This record gives sequence, C-alpha cells and structure tokens, in this order.
Amino acid sequence: MKRRILPTAAAFATAAALLLTACGGGDDSSADSDQIAGAGQESAQPNKSAEPAAPQQDKPDGVDVSLPADMNLVFDWDKPEDKNEAAAMDDAANFFRAIYRGVDKRSAKEAAVTTYSTGAGLHYAQTQVNAWIDGGWTATGTLRHYNATTRSAGNGTSVEVAFCADSGKFFGKEVKTGKVLTTEPSIEDFDYYKIIMIKLPTSESLWQASKVFVETKAARCQ
Repeated sequence: MKRRILPTAAAFATAAALLLTACGGGDDSSADSDQIAGAGQESAQPNKSAEPAAPQQDKPDGVDVSLPADMNLVFDWDKPEDKNEAAAMDDAANFFRAIYRGVDKRSAKEAAVTTYSTGAGLHYAQTQVNAWIDGGWTATGTLRHYNATTRSAGNGTSVEVAFCADSGKFFGKEVKTGKVLTTEPSIEDFDYYKIIMIKLPTSESLWQASKVFVETKAARCQ
C-alpha cells in the first residue's frame, strides 16, 4: 500500500508506521523478519476459489485473480528464457494481483493471497490488505511494474524477481464515499521490489512469494 494516499496528516502518521514495518522501512531490508506459526518455505496445497467463472486468464492456477475494471495492474516486462524464472515472474505478478484482489474483496484471507504467498510473503500480503481495509480504502487507477530482472538460486526452486513500480496514477478511494484521494507526482510514487519466489513442491507450475524486500522513494525507478 502507498502511504501517499492517506487523507490527513494524523492518518499519515499512524498508517506510515504500519506501512514502514510492512515495507521494510525503505532500506531494502526484509519486509518481515518474523515467521508465521506453521508457515515455512513450503506450504500446503493452495485452496481453490469457490467463486463462479472468471475468464481463464484470470484463473492461472484455478484461483481467481481478476480485478475490477478501474483497478489496473500493468506488468510491462519481457519474460526470461529460463522456464523456472519465467514461471516465477508470472506468479510474482499474480502475487500483486492477489493483494489487490484482497483489497477489493475486503479480505486478507482471499484464496489468491494464500495461494501466491507463504511465510514472510504471506504476512506481508495480509498486512498490506488489512491496512487498506482498516483505512476504509480500496484502490483505483493504474499501477505499473517494469524493469524486471530475475535471478535463480539454489537447485532451481528459488528465484529472485526484482522490478520497479510506479503508482503515480494509482490512488486510494474511500469505500464509503467513493472519493478518490489524488496526489501530486513525487518520488513517493516509485518503489523498487525484490520478491523471493519459491516453487511449491507439490505443483508443476506454482511459485509463491516467500519474502518481500522494498526500497521506497526509489530514485532508480524514475
């Protein structure tokens, strides 16, 4: 979640403390150093969405990651040639779609969230969703992700996906009033992410975000 959408100075001070914790304080450190009880580098087979038919492209692993028409997540990047890195990159995108689906559905337990994240990644996602819910906001506009790189580690079961995000045209919207909380363009719009994706052992194709590192006010992304 972007601190920039907060409507008042008081709200900014309160929510910024929460979001700095969730985003690793803007120093490229881990977004979450605590392990969730019962969650490690491996997770159980994800739950399948019970919701009716979404277009097939919105259900890449049988789980709905579709978003409202006014909530547009753009992933402006080319897939790497390596099969594992390409799959990890796809599911890193699904991880972010899952977060904003949770925001839209007002639930940090949305099936997509628990499918595409585990361990510290799951804690990060749920913290983000709950911050939006607690603030009484949803999102609207276009959030662009670009300049992606991938790097394999270990024995082919871990991939780092790094990229920039530009939220200059992506805003909070009050759920009760529909008011869009617009802001002026600034360095606050740019974040640099490193997502550690791990392969689910029981699946041929599913990768989950296990750790999230965030550099806020990222000049490298301007």
